Amino acid sequence: MKDSVAILCAGGPAPGINTVIGSITKVFLNAGYRVIGLQEGYKTLFTNEPNFSELDFEFADAVYSRGGSALRMSRYKPKDTEFTTDFFTKNNVKLLVTIGGDDTASTANRLSKFLHANKLKVANIHVPKTIDNDLPLPEGIPTFGYQSAKEEGVKIATTIYEDARTSGNWFVISAMGREAGHLAFGIGTACHYPMIIIPEMFNKTKCTFDKITRLIISSMLKRKLMGIEYGAAIISEGVFHFMSDEEIEGTGVNFTYDDHGHPELGNVSKSHIFNMLVQRKLKKLNLPVKSRPNELGYELRCTRPIAYDLVYTTLLGTGVMKLFQEGISGCMVTVDHIGTVAPLYLKDVEDEHGKVRPRLVNMDSDRVKMIYENNLQYITKDDYKAAKKIVPEPEEYDFYKILNW
Repeated sequence: MKDSVAILCAGGPAPGINTVIGSITKVFLNAGYRVIGLQEGYKTLFTNEPNFSELDFEFADAVYSRGGSALRMSRYKPKDTEFTTDFFTKNNVKLLVTIGGDDTASTANRLSKFLHANKLKVANIHVPKTIDNDLPLPEGIPTFGYQSAKEEGVKIATTIYEDARTSGNWFVISAMGREAGHLAFGIGTACHYPMIIIPEMFNKTKCTFDKITRLIISSMLKRKLMGIEYGAAIISEGVFHFMSDEEIEGTGVNFTYDDHGHPELGNVSKSHIFNMLVQRKLKKLNLPVKSRPNELGYELRCTRPIAYDLVYTTLLGTGVMKLFQEGISGCMVTVDHIGTVAPLYLKDVEDEHGKVRPRLVNMDSDRVKMIYENNLQYITKDDYKAAKKIVPEPEEYDFYKILNW
């Protein structure tokens, strides 16, 4: 039996997955390997009937530029007790390529240790994928899919901003991101939004709905002082990761609950919650500002990859072969701005629980400081006198006071 390479995709979709799959398939077929595509991520890998198929050149050539994933994905996380060596021995697998985010990488890290402990020589190379850009790659290197998702988000967010201008309304937008604010920050910056709210902003104070609401209204007030009655605020869904269940339930939204009694946030619109809270506050202040919610979520994940990600993921897929030929395993493949391929070992980026640490937005970077200090519109101490004609206590909407900056 030929030596085999198995490819597995897990987590959520990101533009460029098919380019990675196609590139890996082509280079390994050319080198004489059998290429196996696992369906449903880790879900059936350790069962008696793993769901997989052989991949050929025609398949790879047909899917490489498409959005979504030609290999069905799953968020299933196997326990260590589920691990077996059966699939790897039966199919003479020499390399397992995992494509995914931090959860997929963390599972791959655990699996790699298991195979090593069982004296099975199966290399594992992880291709870092997520539109959230929150894997700990070298500074300035994005996770693949982020740039394409951001591009699609900018198209939508720009149209929303034009709607705001045309109708004289405000829009309150939520963007995906889990616990990191990269996507919301990137889209908001590109669209010149007057308010961008990400969880990393709350580095000197507790993140609450009240503070988020006041930050949005701070921007509304500032724009009023500028003679502008419209605008848009974008908020990263990551803020929910830093709130207690009590804080979330205090919104008054009727949530469904998971088996552990936690509100199921995936079943509600985050933008609806933010907008509802803003409208409540505006009514209390007797401010006639109309705002509408809009969610930037699943429509970003399966968009066709832009040229940046098509090139980037081709290099990542080809880079898997390079690292494998060098005998490297237990790592993420990285490609820098000039195309140099290098490993980033999972053991070097995991926490004490074996989970890959997320990369958050660096609030101390010049790039981020310039945007928050110069490009947004919000109330500061200099605006108190003028703003007092609109609200009784303008200091409550002072951007720097709210954040304790």
